[in-house]
Amino acid sequence: MKIFQKQWLSLALLIAVALPVALRAERGGGGDILKSSYGKNPHFSGGAPPVGNTGAITPLISNHGGAVIGTPTVYVIWYGNWTRATGSDTAAGQQIVRDFLQSVGGSPYFAVNTTYTPSSSVITGGVVWGKQTTDTGSKGTKLSDSAIQSIVSGAITGGRLQYNANGIYFVLTSSDVTATSGFCSRYCGWHTYGNVSGKGRVRYSFVGNAARCITSCAAQTVGPNDNAGVDGMVSVIAHELEEATTDPDLNAWYDSNGAENADKCAWTFGTTTALPNGSFYNLTLGTGAATRNYLIQRNLKIVGGLNYCVLQ
Repeated sequence: MKIFQKQWLSLALLIAVALPVALRAERGGGGDILKSSYGKNPHFSGGAPPVGNTGAITPLISNHGGAVIGTPTVYVIWYGNWTRATGSDTAAGQQIVRDFLQSVGGSPYFAVNTTYTPSSSVITGGVVWGKQTTDTGSKGTKLSDSAIQSIVSGAITGGRLQYNANGIYFVLTSSDVTATSGFCSRYCGWHTYGNVSGKGRVRYSFVGNAARCITSCAAQTVGPNDNAGVDGMVSVIAHELEEATTDPDLNAWYDSNGAENADKCAWTFGTTTALPNGSFYNLTLGTGAATRNYLIQRNLKIVGGLNYCVLQ
């Protein structure tokens, strides 16, 4: 979801009312960065995740003429301490994210985004895995929005990640890191765009480890891959990846309320299946040893001019 600058003051007055948090955006970090944010879970129950609306969703999403990304290349910056032996911030947790990002492209799930036509370019449904790098804490453990932008810029200008006009750069933080503009209290992740000096426009996203606030930023306390924090992150990553593909500059696909495609299906999961560890999943991706179960929020599909929340 996005808002324009003149709307920010009125939005701030609404922050405490009982609106679906996933359909809010805020400008944080001193109000200098306009972003589309994924709000915290408004109906955590600890049981089976909610199916959500199976009928047509209104208001309809529409194309406002901005650019889309035909085939995004995903880059990851692991920020903070991801080298713990136990807990959610482990090498095994990182592998869950890599397996998802390396298998979601070309899947029926991500192909939902191909229904967003006509656009400035054709969305293929593919996702390319780019490269990853680490930042062990160059900006501390309390990040402003401008600090997150600086982390991305530094990774590119420092040569640790290449500049790619079709890239989406994810800053994925460990569980000891928070964001001063509202991680856990108002949102679980967000995406936006900016400019890197000497390079050009860059699209990037912040997603925090859900272990920091499991009932706010995950749908269950046990994950299908036995890492509730990272399993929760994966659903938020999917949300931001979908939106950054179909609305990378906050001027392409959104509805009359400002909600982007994933916003309109936020925190709903369709039909789920229980696993022996007590968790639920709704999607299986990958091949061989990289095959995993995930609990991923639904996305908005355009069918005959109508909108439906689906998994494929």
